[in-house]
Amino acid sequence: MIYHRHLIPAAEYHANRVAIIDGDYSAIYSQHLERVCRISHALRHQLSVERADRFAVMALNSHYFTELYHSAFLGAGIINPLNLRLAAKELVYILNDSGTKVCFVDAAFAPLIDQIRSEIKLERVVLMGEGDVPHDITMDALIDEARFEIPAEPEEQDPVVLMYTGGTTGLPKGVLLDQRAEILNLYHGLTTFPMTSDVVYLTQTPMFHAAAMFGILGASMGGLSVSVPLFDPKTVMEVIPKHQIEATVMVPTMIGMLLSHPDFSADTLASLKMMVYGASPMPSAILQRLREVAPHIELFQGYGMTESSSVLTILKPEDHLRDELRGSVGRALPGVVLSIQDEDGKRLDSGETGEVCARAGNYMIEYWNKQEATAEAFKDDWYHTGDAGYLNEEGFLFLVDRVKDMIISGGENIYSIEVEDAIASHPSVAQVAIIGIPHDLWGEAVHAVVVLQPDKTATEDEIIEHARASIAGFKVPKTVEFREEPLPLSGALKVLKRDLRSPYWEGKERRIN
Repeated sequence: MIYHRHLIPAAEYHANRVAIIDGDYSAIYSQHLERVCRISHALRHQLSVERADRFAVMALNSHYFTELYHSAFLGAGIINPLNLRLAAKELVYILNDSGTKVCFVDAAFAPLIDQIRSEIKLERVVLMGEGDVPHDITMDALIDEARFEIPAEPEEQDPVVLMYTGGTTGLPKGVLLDQRAEILNLYHGLTTFPMTSDVVYLTQTPMFHAAAMFGILGASMGGLSVSVPLFDPKTVMEVIPKHQIEATVMVPTMIGMLLSHPDFSADTLASLKMMVYGASPMPSAILQRLREVAPHIELFQGYGMTESSSVLTILKPEDHLRDELRGSVGRALPGVVLSIQDEDGKRLDSGETGEVCARAGNYMIEYWNKQEATAEAFKDDWYHTGDAGYLNEEGFLFLVDRVKDMIISGGENIYSIEVEDAIASHPSVAQVAIIGIPHDLWGEAVHAVVVLQPDKTATEDEIIEHARASIAGFKVPKTVEFREEPLPLSGALKVLKRDLRSPYWEGKERRIN
């Protein structure tokens, strides 16, 4: 289970087929493989990066980014893709913690790396593309000077990706993944999704995120991989019909932004045959709208995490048609075993809510430099996800919340996802996040943070009464806060509830089960 045995045969069999389109750039498979192998040679011989060394990438999506991933997967080093929304302090921590030797940057992020360079131990900064920005050498210059040489095959157990989590509960943790875990995850995708060897795939999720991995690896096995630098609804609406995109991955926030864009037309999605969504809960109103405007698309929902590189369960197109599975994230993939456990590690029966735990061959080696955190995550040989959920009798998993986002009010457990779903169906609501805020009597009170659609209005009472129509009274928000600016999002377009909660809990201790 190594990437040599996928990319190299694809380049041989499809040498003259277009492999990559990135804006005005395109490359056929033989050209792509030559660039990847030259980069691998340059990493070793010009940048002194050995197979076990880390090199970082901080950049928008591009063919350069894909080439660096493929070089790492051919054994040139361990790639450390950096979240584009990290603050300078977080970057300093990650680059020092990882011992990264070389950082690849584009013109957009070169100034940020230069700003912190005196605080980190980088040996070289390499510029991807062009720009009048601080750097030591350009990636194109490295490629020109390097030799075309296919690297020796790595071992399955060789680390290949060091991907830091978002750090929503403190300092980021480095997730170290090996060839076997990543390629097993690729196999899961290839055996689950109806992708042919000539698929036209669009990568629009950020390449620093685990959600992009299937596109980065899977589409480069005979298909055409198209990328956009950063998700933008208008750009995506142009790219899909232009290149006749057939498959893509989107997170719910992206889908909502696309469908609500004033220039959106159902014809935009005519070429799409398959869409995978995940990474955060899908509001039922957005899912219903997507199915209405594009009923021909086969929809798959994926659930997983960076630590599992990344998918554990899949809800298939036929499952989407079963009303009783509304809200499910699907069943475990082959080789994945799920269990629901209570706080004492006892396995719970179907229908009982507890923490989602898993065993699988596509899990990380460890949290980098964090033995205690690794041991805690894999307590009793199960990976503890931090998600609360339950399994039905058929083995379908239903998530009810992140454990840390669950609200305990008056002794009742309230799951923010359920309340968000009730409010998101209001026609005036563009975004909603539910958080718990301090309450002297109940401990926590349900608080809604709402962003309205442009030119739409709603009052606090209207939002509350709309929610009351579909959920129990004790779950209904006690207060509603309207914001004009979008909700704060992580680089993976997940709402940062920690940021929303922090002003209310300053100086107070919040109990987390």
